[in-house]
This record gives sequence, C-alpha cells and structure tokens, in this order.
Amino acid sequence: MVRRLKEGFAGNNSQLGPMIAMEQATWEGDTLHCRMRALGQTTAASIEVLEDALRIEVSLPWLLAKAAKHLLPILRKEATRLLAKK
Repeated sequence: MVRRLKEGFAGNNSQLGPMIAMEQATWEGDTLHCRMRALGQTTAASIEVLEDALRIEVSLPWLLAKAAKHLLPILRKEATRLLAKK
C-alpha cells in the first residue's frame, strides 16, 4: 500500500483533484507528512498507512474548515484511486 501511494503521489504532479495541491511531501516510515494548498490556504496533513486502512489527519485553518465537507471527499477519493491502481 505504501509503494502505491508513493508512486501515485510522485506521478500525480502534486494535484489531488481540482482544488487541492500538495506542496511538500516527506515520508517517515509508513506515514506521509505533507503541506497542502486549497482555496489559497495552506494546511499540514499526514497520511498513515495501516495494515488495512489509511489514517488521514488534516489541520485546517478556519476558511478550509468551512469548506471541509467539500475538500475531504476529494482527498478520500484520490487516496482510494491511488490505492486501487495495480
């Protein structure tokens, strides 16, 4: 699962859907730490790869918190798409 995410994010040109761009990404073991930009705002996030799931944590500034119901499904969809690639 980690390999597929690394390859997917590397080949994705740092775009996660139409509204989210990944600016920095570093891997520490099975956890991706990154900074993302959406709607002109920057936020920190981490994606931990577990045995049978992903744990995604995002620290949202107030503007993005208001838009979270639209942004989080995009992040989930993109992560699922990357994991489904074989």
